[in-house]
Amino acid sequence: MEIRDRILVVEDDKRICNFFRTVLEANNYDVILAQTGAEAHSMITSQCPDVVILDLGLPDMDGLSILKSVREWSSMPVIVVSARTHEKDKVEALDLGADDYITKPFGTSELLARIRTALRHTRMGLNKSGVPTGTFVSGGLVIDYDKHRVFVDGVDAGLTQNEYKIVSLLGKYAGKVMTYDYIIREIWGPNMKNDNRILRVNMANIRRKIERNPAQPQYVFTEVGVGYRIVEPD
Repeated sequence: MEIRDRILVVEDDKRICNFFRTVLEANNYDVILAQTGAEAHSMITSQCPDVVILDLGLPDMDGLSILKSVREWSSMPVIVVSARTHEKDKVEALDLGADDYITKPFGTSELLARIRTALRHTRMGLNKSGVPTGTFVSGGLVIDYDKHRVFVDGVDAGLTQNEYKIVSLLGKYAGKVMTYDYIIREIWGPNMKNDNRILRVNMANIRRKIERNPAQPQYVFTEVGVGYRIVEPD
């Protein structure tokens, strides 16, 4: 018997629920639905889905409260799908632990790609300390986690220690947007003031070293007002 990834869709609009079910089942996913926050809590704990697709505007509670609750005990992938387009909403959801944030309307291909990325993150081969091993390869970009080096077209990019840490962190969560504040905490520690300038300086240096044209990056992208995202591996 084939084992399919189970996806919980938390959405109160029946029309959108039917759309999700049709698209996901056609792509060989097992789909369960919840139309309220209370139903979502019950299904998350009883069904343990492989991915949660979460709308924020639920009739009985804000979807962010569900995200907070899940992150207290689980790292299961949560993809927020919302009509809220303001940067602060995206940042808040990502900082609370959302794996991704898609704004409505969206394309079917984009949704499926985000789901595949979320599932891949849960299955990445990390060692017990959570540090990636092996290599990340995308086109001419190679992150060698064992040697702590980044190569472009076979040449060492000459990154500083902090620059390597930033690229390594982005590579660990390839395809996912990492917020400015999250990167700053991970690289410089929790006591570092949330000053994006030091991060922007480091990122400018990284792009100068790894991008053919820093003004039109092909490896590391800026999500304006939110953070950075690295291209997915080959």
